[in-house]
Amino acid sequence: MSNSPASPSGQLPIRMLHDRILAALDKDAGERKSSAGIVIPATAAMGKRLSWAEVVATGPHVRQTSVGDKVLFDPEERAEVELQGSTYVLLRERDVHAVAAPEVEDGATGLYL
Repeated sequence: MSNSPASPSGQLPIRMLHDRILAALDKDAGERKSSAGIVIPATAAMGKRLSWAEVVATGPHVRQTSVGDKVLFDPEERAEVELQGSTYVLLRERDVHAVAAPEVEDGATGLYL
């Protein structure tokens, strides 16, 4: 498990501690499409909606996720940090609700829940 995320200029100046996870928000987290192809803006009123992010660094006590995993979390329970011009989300491992499976038994990806 990596303690520092990679960046084009090398490594970010951070070392994750304990059960902390540093994740990059999904670029498509704002707008989404319905199954019929209708674009739903991020400002549309809906129930509580969870968000996806990609893990870029983990602390030494993180057991269930690793760098590169896509994790599902509650965006209202997050802390943000800006490093070298990019914004990341800082989470505790217990705040992660699920990890996307790279592939399920029928061959489909785990992101189509």
